[in-house]
Amino acid sequence: MRVLNINELCNALRPVVLPGETIRVFVLKEGKEAGQGVAYLDDGTMIVVDNAKRCIGRNVDVVVTSVLQTTAGRMIFTRLKEEPEREEVAVARG
Repeated sequence: MRVLNINELCNALRPVVLPGETIRVFVLKEGKEAGQGVAYLDDGTMIVVDNAKRCIGRNVDVVVTSVLQTTAGRMIFTRLKEEPEREEVAVARG
């Protein structure tokens, strides 16, 4: 009889996200650090979004900056997609 490990199956079905990838998330609540927002993937993976406190309750596009595997699960760190564009415009006008 073949036995299937449910934990391994869950891990295999989790979506793969890589640094530099853009994803759309719903910012649900404030993060632990000042200005952060927190979102979750459908599988429960926590996503920390820098400078997204003002976006709580909205869907936003974010860019993945890093992924951290912890004993409690996976955490994805991101930044708002439009931030670098705003900075480039400000520098160009400067």
